[in-house]
Amino acid sequence: MQKQKIADWGNYPVVEAETVRFNQAEQLRVALGEPGEVIAYGNGRSYGDASLQKRVIMTRSFRSFLSFDSASGVVCCESGALLAELLEAFVPRGWFLPVSPGTKFVTLGGAVAADIHGKNHHGEGSFGAHVVSLEVMRADGSIVRCSREEYPEFFALTIGGMGLSGVILNVTLQLKAIESAWVRQQTIRASRLSELMDAFESFDEWTYSVAWVDTLAGGDALGRGMLMRGEHATVEQVQGHSTFSAASQRKLNVPFFLPNGLLNRGTMMAFNSVYYHQNQKPVKERLVHYESFFYPLDAIGNWNRIYGRRGFMQYQFVLPRVTGRVAVEAILKKIQASGLGSFLAVLKLFGEQESFISFPMAGYTLALDFPVCFEVFKLMKELDAMVADWGGRLYLAKDARMDEAMFAKTYPHADDFREAIALLNGGSTRFSSLLSNRLGIT
Repeated sequence: MQKQKIADWGNYPVVEAETVRFNQAEQLRVALGEPGEVIAYGNGRSYGDASLQKRVIMTRSFRSFLSFDSASGVVCCESGALLAELLEAFVPRGWFLPVSPGTKFVTLGGAVAADIHGKNHHGEGSFGAHVVSLEVMRADGSIVRCSREEYPEFFALTIGGMGLSGVILNVTLQLKAIESAWVRQQTIRASRLSELMDAFESFDEWTYSVAWVDTLAGGDALGRGMLMRGEHATVEQVQGHSTFSAASQRKLNVPFFLPNGLLNRGTMMAFNSVYYHQNQKPVKERLVHYESFFYPLDAIGNWNRIYGRRGFMQYQFVLPRVTGRVAVEAILKKIQASGLGSFLAVLKLFGEQESFISFPMAGYTLALDFPVCFEVFKLMKELDAMVADWGGRLYLAKDARMDEAMFAKTYPHADDFREAIALLNGGSTRFSSLLSNRLGIT
């Protein structure tokens, strides 16, 4: 047990916490016997304060693979295993993650707690839809094995429950069969937001789709960007490539925090212009390794340091499909008027989902990265009102500043979740985070 300064991926906020590590369930049981609020901390890849508290349980050393059925593709692992470790072990055997976020350096437990989504939510749902069963340690040290058939309410509270039902020990997951490590990628350049959304609507039969949006382009070019969509390549489509070859090693690293302010409107406009104009063809198709399609930023080690020591915040919202077009355009105009810009803006299409406090709903989600500064807090408060008025909500795993009123207004099952967690813990707030305290969940 030791005290250290910790943060999540946005490097905001930074807190001093008492950290506890374990590699056996009994060690965790002893740790939970100590008084005080606690939350599990995986690999620190959520962006806000969802895994921060004065006392945290570090799960990375609890990461063994327990079983694998090569016929069905069902794997059971301890919660501290990284998605990267699953990919390394099972892609060569012809199996892939059913849902993958923008980074492979997420723990399995974190993926469940945040009910992460990927580029295929419109057709295949979130991560939790592919979880077969879980084992979770409660505050009293008891272990609950749960699934859709066994303790289904506890299972539902844990998937997307932000770690508030207990410490996830083991995850049994259904993997997806693939024929190669390659993806057939098609890139479509769109000169404005309406074109970009038309492309989403016209080709939603593709398994994977994601778009980069230039938040600094204005006028007729507002919302211009590039839509990337993909399918796992078959053996026949991989001619000339080794079927399950590994990707090239990471080539870049950011060894230290860059000066605050280096990412400004001028540098971002220059980058966006070069990125948008690099491909002159309206439609381009090629074969790419799964690493570059799913995890392009993982090729840059410690890329979060480019925002400086102040850190950055990601503002990710989802809006209903019926209002999405008008609302996204209005939000982009608001960002333009503020004089601020997002270095990274990613647009995706979600399908239907029903759960306690998982983020997705049928509609459009836009993720925006902003360096931390006073003006950004003011802008985000204004965006909150717009998102709420349009029937949307914010992603808890990316949030570091939403208030309780916004959460209650935009998450229809917030009260149900709060009551269920309180009942589960006998009125105690033993498992809590800075996020859950701020939002009035615990």
